[in-house]
Amino acid sequence: MDSYDQHSGKLFIISGPSGAGKGTICQRLISDSDPDRICLSISMTTRTPRPGEVDGVSYYFTTKEKFEEEVERGELLEHAQVYGNYYGTPKSKVIEKLRQGIDVVLEIDIQGALKVKEAYPNGIFIFILPPSMAELRKRITGRGTDSRETIDLRLSQTLSEIAYIDKYDYCVVNGELEEAVARVKAISVAEHSRVSKDIYRLIAKYKEEI
Repeated sequence: MDSYDQHSGKLFIISGPSGAGKGTICQRLISDSDPDRICLSISMTTRTPRPGEVDGVSYYFTTKEKFEEEVERGELLEHAQVYGNYYGTPKSKVIEKLRQGIDVVLEIDIQGALKVKEAYPNGIFIFILPPSMAELRKRITGRGTDSRETIDLRLSQTLSEIAYIDKYDYCVVNGELEEAVARVKAISVAEHSRVSKDIYRLIAKYKEEI
């Protein structure tokens, strides 16, 4: 992989506990933005496509053998096995977008985010929090898909996940969706204004124009 500071696009890693609303924030961030400026990372998986899913849009669908070859070659930013199927983030697809100056948003769980941080330390890591545990319980209960025991387990897991918040660069509390989306957008703007090695190339250009 080439030097990270040569990429004009930014990699934004967004994660947080189940029910915090990270998926909704990511979708709003993408839908409100120019597709030539920002996109959502597409994962690779070995599971069978579901009705309506499109290869290269929903996921990059592949075989177990090819997935394991990608892992061996170090071609994934992160990967995990869930219910017998592999899931991972193709490194080359992300880097290609970043080289083109396109920001990439990666919605992922905490463990996956920590793996990405090892592979791509220049990523911008954003942790989404619910406004309170009571509100989180309300959101999860409102789905109507989990038993009380499962909900209690998820809330307990949330406390464990929050312990990793110091590994992140930013924290956004999702109490009101519009405000949370605005804060994530503000982080994007701020990161593109951060002083980096790119600015010295611009200064060199200024000198040439004198």
